[in-house]
Amino acid sequence: MTDFDALWEALPEIVDGLGLTIFMWLAGSLLSPVLGLGVAWARRFGPGWVDRPLWAYVEVIRGTPFLVQMFLLYYGGPFIGLDLDPTTAGLLGLTVYGAAYFSEILRGGLIAVPKGHVEAALCVGLDRGQIIRRILLPEMTLLVLPASVNMFVVLLKETAVLSIITVPELTMAVTGFGSANFAFTQSALVLAICYWSLTEITGRVGRGLERRLDRFRIA
Repeated sequence: MTDFDALWEALPEIVDGLGLTIFMWLAGSLLSPVLGLGVAWARRFGPGWVDRPLWAYVEVIRGTPFLVQMFLLYYGGPFIGLDLDPTTAGLLGLTVYGAAYFSEILRGGLIAVPKGHVEAALCVGLDRGQIIRRILLPEMTLLVLPASVNMFVVLLKETAVLSIITVPELTMAVTGFGSANFAFTQSALVLAICYWSLTEITGRVGRGLERRLDRFRIA
């Protein structure tokens, strides 16, 4: 049996791993901006005592490798009573990791919204909720979209790290095939093609959104 015959036989397992990778990535890409926006909002508009611990969280997460964070969460968690299954630990780790970066991206977007726009909204009688919905969030989205798309790509690539805590995602499935069949070149090629394809799709979607939002901004 050739390496490619073995690869064909392992295809269902690889497809399952790809599906789990996409699920983990999409879930992390949904949850981490939401948590990141909460952190950014609290640091930008919350009381002063909130900023310091949130700043520490962001600095610790951004200052340590995601690999180390996953080791500590999954293998060190039981020592503090946090006993999670691999998939849950992976999703939690990906969310917390991405939220730290998204918080800085979104906080920068909030700061970059011109104060004059908010003042003009107050002058025409908009309340706080209307200013948030009609001024702050739309303008912030326009400003942070390119950096956010780049962060989605980063999260996609970081899903490969989840294999070290035995999450049966794409990297674990493909490297398992490569090790069992000594087909390291073929497995690396499959991984590269899969991640490149997902990255390219993400980039194209992001560029399409940017063009649509640019037309909205001009209008």
